[in-house]
Amino acid sequence: MAYSTKLSDALHLLVFVATGQGGDLSSEAIARSLAANPSSVRQLMGRLRRAGLITSVPGHARPELARVAEGISMLDVYRAVEGEKPLLHLDTHTNPACGVGVNAQLVIGERFGEVQHAAEDAMEAISLAQIIEQYEKRIRGL
Repeated sequence: MAYSTKLSDALHLLVFVATGQGGDLSSEAIARSLAANPSSVRQLMGRLRRAGLITSVPGHARPELARVAEGISMLDVYRAVEGEKPLLHLDTHTNPACGVGVNAQLVIGERFGEVQHAAEDAMEAISLAQIIEQYEKRIRGL
């Protein structure tokens, strides 16, 4: 089963940009940090730019946060890279003639909606600034 790492990669990218001002902020440098392809980093940066989370000038490796880190939530980043894609997905290939197949999926879907709402509330409460603060504490060995 494939899963998306776009949110993790986008947050990593934003931490890299926020803490690397003045250093090499090229897509190649960010890709090395992510162990990813520079073109995938550029695609991710495009999504973040379109969402108003970073600014950049084509041809210049100087991306910057478009807002203060306190004003960027994990949910902002999630929506920038995943859109309205839900965290959990129903199996839509169950037997429509089976009462369990139809009704269990409806109940599960309602519960998935509750989980989605709770996760979005939690992501809204986590700022990029908090992630950067914890990152900096970790690298200082605190």
